[in-house]
Amino acid sequence: MRTYLSFEQPVADIDARIDELRMVAEKAESPALAEEIAKLETKSEKALADLYAALTPWQKTHVARVQGRPRCSDYLEGLIADFTPLAGDRYFGEDEAIVGGLGRFEGASVVVIGQEKGHDTDSRLRHNFGMARPEGYRKAVRLMELADRFGLPVIALVDSAGAFPGVDAEERGQAEAIARSTEACLALGVPNVAVVIGEGGSGGAIAIATANKVLMLEHAIYTVASPEAAASILWRDSSRAQDAATGMKITAQDLLKFGIVDVIVSEPLGGAHRDPQAAVSATGRAIGEALKAMANMSADEIRDARAEKFLAIGRKV
Repeated sequence: MRTYLSFEQPVADIDARIDELRMVAEKAESPALAEEIAKLETKSEKALADLYAALTPWQKTHVARVQGRPRCSDYLEGLIADFTPLAGDRYFGEDEAIVGGLGRFEGASVVVIGQEKGHDTDSRLRHNFGMARPEGYRKAVRLMELADRFGLPVIALVDSAGAFPGVDAEERGQAEAIARSTEACLALGVPNVAVVIGEGGSGGAIAIATANKVLMLEHAIYTVASPEAAASILWRDSSRAQDAATGMKITAQDLLKFGIVDVIVSEPLGGAHRDPQAAVSATGRAIGEALKAMANMSADEIRDARAEKFLAIGRKV
């Protein structure tokens, strides 16, 4: 059963007609019917391509959040062999919003840290919708220190609306934990690559995305606050989220111009949720290229390059 976003209604109408004709074709073979189905399929593909070539930032926000979009667990399954998860921050407990551990990427040992939103109600609740508490970020620090000690590259998969804003998280030092995780990213003497696979929300994202190379999927978003939150702050009206999304420049295309992200990873036609396996494969190729570019750099060169990347953001050319 396919699902369609609200702006995809023209495509949904064509696809519904195709389904009707296919049901008729199952009962009686007809060359004319087969030809009509082929024409409609071409029309549907073109309509989808035209829609996705001109998505607004608010529409991209919906695509980044859509059900069926590949999550961190899908990338781990598709790209990381022999993945062994490591749990706990050695201070308070385990936070399943952040998944991390050791594995092999293209045959080489790596440390992977990712934000997992979950696929269904049970897994979303277990992973707290990808919104980490302090122990999640302290686990990330522990894994980054482990990677540095053993000379293993770090791959971060970013997909979170933001860090968890609850009272318990604040009581345990949420802001400090995010800052320490960001500091750990900057201090790494090994290459680190971050990929915004869906939502990159505020400090909850930057805590693991302060990387040598920041990749971003074509229809993902990366923002200082969700459009709804920004609209509430700026205009005290969350219904103006569309205006906020446009004004904040949250798309991969805008952020590439600003130098905040380094590479845009193309998605399958109609978004990653329409062909998750293709999206995962394309992301794997982009990660591989980014890591190869840093293969011969020393620890000091890696740190200096990373620092320069972030210091250069916002400079006038």
